[in-house]
Amino acid sequence: MYRFLLTRQWVILTLVGLLLIPVMIRLGFWQLHRHQHRVAHNELIAASLNSPPVPVGKLTAPGREVSRDDTWRTVTARGRYDGAHEVVVRQRTGKDDQSIGYFVVTPLLMADGRAVLVNRGWIPAGGDLTKFPDVPAAPRGEVTVTGRLRADETSGSSGIRDKQGLPDRQVMLINSERQAKSLSRPLLGGYIELASSSPKGSHQPTPVPPPDHSSIGPHIAYAIQWWLFAAGVPAGWIVLVRRERRDRVAAAEKAAAEAAEAAEDKAADEAAPAAAPAS
Repeated sequence: MYRFLLTRQWVILTLVGLLLIPVMIRLGFWQLHRHQHRVAHNELIAASLNSPPVPVGKLTAPGREVSRDDTWRTVTARGRYDGAHEVVVRQRTGKDDQSIGYFVVTPLLMADGRAVLVNRGWIPAGGDLTKFPDVPAAPRGEVTVTGRLRADETSGSSGIRDKQGLPDRQVMLINSERQAKSLSRPLLGGYIELASSSPKGSHQPTPVPPPDHSSIGPHIAYAIQWWLFAAGVPAGWIVLVRRERRDRVAAAEKAAAEAAEAAEDKAADEAAPAAAPAS
């Protein structure tokens, strides 16, 4: 009845189905783990943003990497901006995630002899990208800044290629290790993403908005989708087997009926001459 399952076509189909089931289950768990990672990342950002501000020197030091747990922590710093060593970071988007421009990064010289980089915000790109753009001047005198602590950018962590040969005071990445080479004082690792400043100053760059930590993405939906696909493989196989068996039974019954009809017709043809009257 089910001998057709031993045919080459059905053996291959069955093996493919058996291979697809664990692959789809694994893809589902992969999406589930991505969902869990996203949720944990959002919770870490929320906790960091809601934590009370601390002096930046308590969380980082010269030559020290900002830890994952301290990233996005709210920090404060007090000092004077060093406009002479200010740089702009190329190819950065504004609040609309479409407009291309620069981040303005200015060292803040602190009273303890150290410095920290401050991303003061975004400005639109001008017409001539080979020249240093028109950057709003940083507030003069002593300022107190509050912002989010960020780790140094690298090509590996940001996905941004670090181009060489850029115009003077233009960079692709915010990296304290590289900026420290041009300063005459120790530079703290990482940088501050400015949220507020006192005094604020006039006509300042547009502050970088805080990170989105509410979206969890479609990963859990994709996980369920993969698991449904995995469950659908054996269900679909059973449907195909039943359909194949039904078609084969119907074909066999049709062939038997045609054979019986042909036999009856042959018997009738053979009986007709015998029943004819003798002359």
